[in-house]
Amino acid sequence: MSTWTLPPTVAAHLPTGLLIGGAWRPATGGGTFPVADPATGETLFDVADATAQDGLDALAAADAALPAWRAVAPRERAELLRAVFETLTAHSDDFAALITAEGGKPLTESRAEVAYAADYVRWYSEQAVRINGLTRTAPSGANRQLVLRRPVGPALLITPWNFPIAMITRKVAPALAAGCTVVIKPAGLTPLTTALFAEAVRRRLEDRGLPTGIINVVPTSSSSAVTEPLLADPRLRKLSFTGSTEVGRVLLRGAAQGVLRTSMELGGNAPFLVFDDADVDAAVQGAMAAKMRNAGQTCVAANRFLVHESVADEFAEGLTAAFDRLVVGHGAREGTTVGPLIEKKAVDRVEEVVAEAVDGGARVTIGGDRPRGAGYFYSPTVLTDVDPDARAVREEIFGPVAPVVTFTDDDEALALANGTEFGLVAYAYTRDIDRAFRVAEEVEAGMVGINRGMVSDASAPFGGVKSSGLGREGGEAGIEEYLDSVYVAL
Repeated sequence: MSTWTLPPTVAAHLPTGLLIGGAWRPATGGGTFPVADPATGETLFDVADATAQDGLDALAAADAALPAWRAVAPRERAELLRAVFETLTAHSDDFAALITAEGGKPLTESRAEVAYAADYVRWYSEQAVRINGLTRTAPSGANRQLVLRRPVGPALLITPWNFPIAMITRKVAPALAAGCTVVIKPAGLTPLTTALFAEAVRRRLEDRGLPTGIINVVPTSSSSAVTEPLLADPRLRKLSFTGSTEVGRVLLRGAAQGVLRTSMELGGNAPFLVFDDADVDAAVQGAMAAKMRNAGQTCVAANRFLVHESVADEFAEGLTAAFDRLVVGHGAREGTTVGPLIEKKAVDRVEEVVAEAVDGGARVTIGGDRPRGAGYFYSPTVLTDVDPDARAVREEIFGPVAPVVTFTDDDEALALANGTEFGLVAYAYTRDIDRAFRVAEEVEAGMVGINRGMVSDASAPFGGVKSSGLGREGGEAGIEEYLDSVYVAL
């Protein structure tokens, strides 16, 4: 166990096995792998290490439970999800403590993530009874047309480590609301929160006499060993993945053989545009929200700060002062505002990116180093005079580093913003409504924040364009990803 001990209510009831067919069990062969506290590097728990056979067993359980689950009345599915929402809310401190333990983020951020995750469950509990079909007379008048909606089938949900409960609920809730069953492959770095959530769902299902095999969890140290056989199995009908574009491309190739329905929320390289008429103080506040959640380890983190040359110095000074007020430390420690990065190689990569930017002429106004001591920390860093072709601008940093690049006019700003293969989210600060609409219409991103540094909302569609993904999660669109349309000609 880590030197920071989880609350007894969490540690005593935390499953560390595989959830298959409504029961927790060890992995085939009994293999395990460690889950560490990134703030100390010490092991929290050893978790069952699923094999290919375990993955196929989980799919078999999901497939067997599908007929009974899709026959459950929409109202009953809605009430099940409402009960899960209430469980998350009632035990939010326990979930937050676990998120901080295995992911490192400050407790205040972990609590906010639990609330955000619960919103998805509540939203889709409400959407479960609003799955619409269609009936009308054909234009020729020769017959009537009916469009029925039915669940796609068993779904494989692959989630990342950086939001271990929000990314789960964003997928599980619409899948269950639609009548699908699921196999969850959580990130190997943060599988514990998934286990606690899945157990909460299992208990609520058991309480209501509903099929517990609808939710299955297979943590593993070798993702490909488990996912490749699943993608090749004809019983699987849906794949939803959140993670890197590189891995997403591999999964898409695997999904092609079964022509699976796919949802892909992939990498980002979000521009944060500050125009010459912006409220610079507000832009700095928005930059902190857009950049520093989870120490910059989010797919929607602002990655490139594109600032008009007339306000660049003022913005950089304000951002540097705001970074200077941040407190780096263990996420469970009171007053901490920036936790660790997830693992050592993440710190190594951020250090390399900053060093390359400095070698290319960038100036460090604050940070630029790794604090001494245990854990995987990197100091919050602001870089100015950054070359637009620097790696820190071209690649997703996934760390607490803010590179500032200047522009001279709106055309250059948009060219810089769109000069990437990614298009997940963009942020812009301006007082000019015409400029705001131009940005919204011309920036190549699936989401745009105007004069705000946060865009995520359970009731809104979340997703990107270009190499940032396919499909949408959240909002009305999220449940559509788990439904087929069936046209009936009468």
